[in-house]
Formats: sequence, structure tokens, C-alpha cells
Amino acid sequence: MSSNDIIVSLDIGTSKVRAIIGEVNNGAINIIGVGSADSEGIRKGAIVDIDQTVQSIRNAVEHAERMVGIQISDVYVGIQGNHIALQTNRGVVAVSNEDREIGEEDIERVLQAAKVVALPPEREIINLVPKQYLVDGLEGISDPRGMIGVRLEVEATIVTGTKTAIHNLMRCVEKAGLRISGVILLSLASGVVSLTKDEKSIGTVLTDIGAGSCTIAIYDQGGLAATSTLPIGGEYVTNDIAYGLRTQSEQAEKIKLKYGCSNVMDAAEDVKFKVARMGSNVEKEFSQVDLASIIEPRMQEIFHLVRQEVRRLGYGDKVNGYVLTGGTVSMPGTLALAQAELESSVRIALPDYIGVRDPAYSSGVGMIQYVSKYMGARGTGAVKKTASRKASPTPSTKPGMFERIKSMFNEFI
Repeated sequence: MSSNDIIVSLDIGTSKVRAIIGEVNNGAINIIGVGSADSEGIRKGAIVDIDQTVQSIRNAVEHAERMVGIQISDVYVGIQGNHIALQTNRGVVAVSNEDREIGEEDIERVLQAAKVVALPPEREIINLVPKQYLVDGLEGISDPRGMIGVRLEVEATIVTGTKTAIHNLMRCVEKAGLRISGVILLSLASGVVSLTKDEKSIGTVLTDIGAGSCTIAIYDQGGLAATSTLPIGGEYVTNDIAYGLRTQSEQAEKIKLKYGCSNVMDAAEDVKFKVARMGSNVEKEFSQVDLASIIEPRMQEIFHLVRQEVRRLGYGDKVNGYVLTGGTVSMPGTLALAQAELESSVRIALPDYIGVRDPAYSSGVGMIQYVSKYMGARGTGAVKKTASRKASPTPSTKPGMFERIKSMFNEFI
């Protein structure tokens, strides 16, 4: 197993931090290790405590390392949040080769030209996603390598985020003793694993419902057209259960995972469970129907807000379907409820790999596919084949880190 074949993704969520190790062999991806840890220091998808987040990252990475018996040193990190913005821009260059054949250097130059855009001082570019290339005015080209032409253009979507959010995320990963190979927008990563080519073309809403936030990504005409984040998710369902059953949040989460159902119609009256109530030693018995009657209104509200947000983004009539992913949508009854509330075709997407067949892993697996497909799976010395713990980075490795990451952003296609 050489380092060139290994890609490690890090998905830092509100309830869990997940490290996924993927092995790439001749374009085929195998998921060989998964590490998961309870997320501390994250609220509604944003970092609120650096030290707790660092410890959560270390725990997840150590879990993944123990599973495979390797040492992780480099990772690709996912980012999302309401600070993310999209804008389109064009880049134009003259083909440099004397024989007018378009090569890698020309594509690199035209992508750099597309990045020349006026940004507020507090924002920076996360990803650049080419929509199409144009050679001497001919549109709709997805890969112009080897074509003959004089003028090369690219129409691209630029993904930007606030420097504060990006640098705090990078700081946490660095303090956990890891190097960052790149930062990837989770909506792009999830789209690779969750959506088909046709779904991206006809107008589809990819809705990732996590614990602390709900990320909406609208795909249209083959690419990411709009994105938004709502500060609501599965955590709110847990809080409702804790309040409704008068129990602790930790107990409410366990009950939700074991007996939770989003739709009262799908719940069973004969499925009973006992709950230790706060301020009392007496356990009270409830049925799955009682639990579903608490969960259903909150899930209805989430889908109502999603539909409202899609309308606000200007895609109310242009949407031909919804694809759901994220940990919260794995609850039974969610699909039927979503179809009723969204009044559209809805399906739940999950990665088709052994060990990660759960909507909660879509973002992490998507990052590995995104890197393999669009970034050439460049070897970054991601792992060393040893079970020993990694040493913390020495102070001499710190200076110039941000400059190194910024230079890597230039390679994001």
C-alpha cells in the first residue's frame, strides 16, 4: 500500500467527527477504515471551542488508525456553513503551444485567470469548479486537453468563505497534529456520491440534514447553482424528546436512535420502552406512537423550512426532485414524511460501500470520491504503514502553513 493510493477525509460535524480512509486502485475506491468520535466544541456546525474540537478530531483519527493499523498524517477537510457563497466568473487565455494544442499548462492558466475576482478582505476562495470550457467560442466542452485552438475560456463557479471560519477549522486540524491536503465544500463532496448526472442537470435539491444544521445545495445544468445552511437539525428533535418525555438529553438521543420514527402512521403501538424521568426514580412507559407524535411535528418543520429556503433562493418552480442525506434522515418514516411535505419526488442517498452504507457518511465518502475524480488523487504522504502514534508537529513546521494551503487551492478543479 503506497501513500499515493490513500485518501483520508475528515468530516467535522455537530454530533460526530468522522475520519474515513479510502484506498484508490486504478480509479476504483475501497473504504478501508472509518473512525468516529463524539463531537465536542461544535454548535450548529460552527466551532465554538478549539481545544474540545481538537480532542474530538484526535479521537476520530485514532479510531480510524487502530482499525487499519496505519498512521495518518495528511487529511482533506470538509467545510460548510452559512458563510459559504457562490459566484460565477470567466477566465480567458491564449493557447501557448506553437502547434495550438491545448495542454495542462493552458488549463492551469485559464483556471488561475478565473480566480481573478474582487473579493471583500474578509473572504477567500475555497474551491473553483469549472462549469464548461470554450475553445474559440465553441461551448459545452468538459475537457479541452488535446484540442486545437487559439483562445481558451472557462466558465467557473467560485466558492468563497469567511477567513475566520476557514482558518479556525484549519487551526483545529493542525493542532490535532495533522497536515491539510485541501479544504473541500461538503455540498460538492456529497453531490459526487449522492446525485446522478441527470439529477444534476434537471434541477435537484440535495438536502443534508445533520445534527446541528441542514445544508441545502441546489444543482442545476450540471453543476452547483446555489447553497444555503439552516441552523436546525436532529439535535432539535432530541431536545423535543427530552422535553416531551421529561428525560435527560443523553437518554433522549438513545431513545431516538433506537425507537425513533418520523411518521406517526409508520409507528407501532405495541413497541414499548421505559424512560427514567428527571426528578424521579420512577420509570414511565411510552409507546413508539407517543415518540413519533413528538418527532413528526419537528421533522415537518424542517422540511417546511427547506422548501421555503429553496423558494427564497429562486428555485421554487425549477426543482424536479429532492435527495436527502445526513444522519437525521436515516430515521424510519422520514422518506414518506418528506414526500408529503415537499410535494415532490424524494429519495434518500447513501454511499454504496461496505461499512459506510449510512446517509451520515455521504459527505466523508464524497470527499474521497471528489479528490479521486477532480484532484487526481495526488499522493501527499497521507499515511505511513505503522500502528504507532504520530508525533505532534514541531514548531518549525508551522510557519508558511497557510501559504502552502493557499497554493493547494490553486489545484482545486
